[in-house]
Amino acid sequence: MAGAAGGRPSVWGIYSSMEYGPAPEGAGPAQAWLETHGRSFGHFMDGKWLKPEGRETASSTNPATGELLATTLQGAPEDVEAAVQAAAKAFEAWSRLPCHARARHLHNVARTIQKHQRLLALLESLDTGKPIGEARDRDLPLVVRHFYHHAGWAQLMGTEMGGWKSLGVVAAVVTWNSPLLPLAWKICPALAMGNTVVLLPPPRARLSALLLAELGAQAGLPPGVLNVLTGEGALAGGLAAHPGVDAVAVAGSVEVGRSLRRATAGRGPRLSLQLGGDALAIVFDSADLDGAAVGLSNAVSCQRGPAPGAGALLLVQEAVAGALLQRLRARLGKLRVGDPLDKAMDGGALADEAQRDAIETYVEEARAEGAEIFQAWAALPARGPFYPPTMITGVATTSRCVREEILGPVLVVLSFRTAKEAVALGNNRPSGLAASVWTENLPLAMEVAQSLQVGTVWINGQNLFDAAAGVGGTKESGNGRDGGKEGLYEYVRPSWQSRPRPGPAELDYKTFAASSGAAPPPVPGRSGVARPELEENMPRVDRTYKLYYGGAQKRPEGMASLPVLDPAGNVLAYVADGSAKDIRNAVEAAHKAAPGWGKRASHARAQVLYYVAENLELRREEVASRLGALTGAPPKEAQREVDLALERLFHWAAFCDKSGGAVQETPLHGTTLQLRQPLGVVGVACPDERPLLSFLSLLAPAVARGNAVVMVPSPRYPLPALDLCQIFDTSDVPGGVVNIVTGNRDHLSRTLAQHQDVQAMWYFGSPQGSQFVEWASAGNLKRTWVSHGAPRQWEDPAQGAGEEFLYQATQCKNIWIPMGEIFAN
Repeated sequence: MAGAAGGRPSVWGIYSSMEYGPAPEGAGPAQAWLETHGRSFGHFMDGKWLKPEGRETASSTNPATGELLATTLQGAPEDVEAAVQAAAKAFEAWSRLPCHARARHLHNVARTIQKHQRLLALLESLDTGKPIGEARDRDLPLVVRHFYHHAGWAQLMGTEMGGWKSLGVVAAVVTWNSPLLPLAWKICPALAMGNTVVLLPPPRARLSALLLAELGAQAGLPPGVLNVLTGEGALAGGLAAHPGVDAVAVAGSVEVGRSLRRATAGRGPRLSLQLGGDALAIVFDSADLDGAAVGLSNAVSCQRGPAPGAGALLLVQEAVAGALLQRLRARLGKLRVGDPLDKAMDGGALADEAQRDAIETYVEEARAEGAEIFQAWAALPARGPFYPPTMITGVATTSRCVREEILGPVLVVLSFRTAKEAVALGNNRPSGLAASVWTENLPLAMEVAQSLQVGTVWINGQNLFDAAAGVGGTKESGNGRDGGKEGLYEYVRPSWQSRPRPGPAELDYKTFAASSGAAPPPVPGRSGVARPELEENMPRVDRTYKLYYGGAQKRPEGMASLPVLDPAGNVLAYVADGSAKDIRNAVEAAHKAAPGWGKRASHARAQVLYYVAENLELRREEVASRLGALTGAPPKEAQREVDLALERLFHWAAFCDKSGGAVQETPLHGTTLQLRQPLGVVGVACPDERPLLSFLSLLAPAVARGNAVVMVPSPRYPLPALDLCQIFDTSDVPGGVVNIVTGNRDHLSRTLAQHQDVQAMWYFGSPQGSQFVEWASAGNLKRTWVSHGAPRQWEDPAQGAGEEFLYQATQCKNIWIPMGEIFAN
């Protein structure tokens, strides 16, 4: 630093150089807390510390210096059992507390955290390498805000969440190396909705989770409500698969999400996934380039691992690419990386040398491909796992640094010409976590924001978070939401529903339902084979039931049929025996129809559903008669099912224009919009009970909210679904919005569950089929909704048309729109 005589800087020297001086934060409070525990920690269970004998230990070190902070236990299966038992025992009392009592508890935790905010920020910085300014000024206020916000939801659960109840024990698995904020994302809504929690923090950053649990106990949380179990990542599978766990909430990598999806398949717990994926930034030629450069460089500086907002892929319009890159080089070159406890630092340390080596591998591969690399080496400390802010330009879209997430301060830049090209490039990625859109053209910004397949969009901003607006992704970034009312649904189940406990079957996933397994159909000459009826010595024309996709009836690719029997065992008709090829054809047709149908005005979608109901009403007697002949139901019962199906169509037609989203009440000076958007293509395997009512009860909400569907009707009673094809054709249903493939339910569901372009799979069949669907969905981490073999009373509005159908048919996106042209705040 410029100085004067005696080594002390002069005022003139300071103003002339404008250099940063050191601004270290004392680590005394954190070191003192560690000393009070002898720098040795066990698990925190049932409101107290627990150190079982014979456990291995792991060292928690400061990644910036290598200093040993403390040792923690490596948990064993016995510890998982103890933690789950403590949480299950506490759940009985915690879930029965009055809503106001739970609200008071969460309020007190928020107050207690505020009293120890500096201690938590210091410990998080020491344990993770995160800059103290980021931990103190962003993370801790958000943690406190989450506890306050969810104290409010605890108070209002009885009125605002009517028809829902607590799940039970929630296993919260966090593997991100900056865990404090993700911990609050999982803990707060779970506790507010009356659940208890077993928390598994990341292997390399456990200390802030242990302190948070201790503060919770100090604030008066009952023993067993919040438990912290420490251990390696392998412990997560055992915790998630424990039969006493009712829900698993994950914040981690895509690999962790896939592993836990397979571990929990067929066991019955709810699974909420908040996974990785690099954030996207799109800068148009109408943007404020200086503001964009500031926002993007700040995002790069705080990127040390998977988290929403850690911007890594920049798309910039060609006309301004040179100007923006010049500004970014200037900004990135001045970022300071170093001691995380120095308040003047922009970036801190990585987790370890292995992470640094992995980043370097990506960068050197790009360099070898001819990319231009800009790095701010001057600001880098000589020792420690630090990496300079880096920008990669001149790469192809096929480059590995574009296709894969880089867990470090690296910005990869691509250019585009038109907005349509930018949206296509942005959506051509397996992940979909968050994005920022930079433009002064608000209509353009809103259209791009609605078109991007991500969970959060910031307009002219970056890294905006609040407890009132859910955070979460799409595609391989997971399907859960943390924050806002939308995040509460991850931790509740319908009041009428019991926790399914099917127990996983020993399935051979390679061979399960790999073929239709259909017995040879009856052949002419055998008894029970249907023959054309005679009317005045004239045979009736044979009716051929085909598949229905793309708005047309199609013969099956396998050229095979299946018999449909009446209650007496006689053949009523033959239907197509669909195959994997037929499913792929139907999915292709659905994908062509989904974008247009999703963008159609909600009133127009409602009119189509009303038209379907109108045409079904015209054939009420015919449909009821055929339904009775097929199922053996008395005429009045069959007519009642048709009438209930008509009512369901009206119900979801009414919802078309009444559940599009809300305005979130965040602290932003501006507007935060929550949009309920369609998922895309939804595969639906229908149950045997109430074949017409269940078919339309599943189809209508998905279609009403803008999805295209591939329906697998009841294999035992497929005719009511096929009878609807003519009704769809005469009711202005666009081709490809509704597709019907008949055949073996499990065989067809296998292809749907494994299909990479199906966004969600609903399965209402056997426990074994449910297990396979959940296991196979790990491929592209599609959303699943399965019955585990449990029947529903489809005629009951709560079970056949409840709010859960709306939740399953949509995904929430939050769009942050700042203001400030007239008033600064």
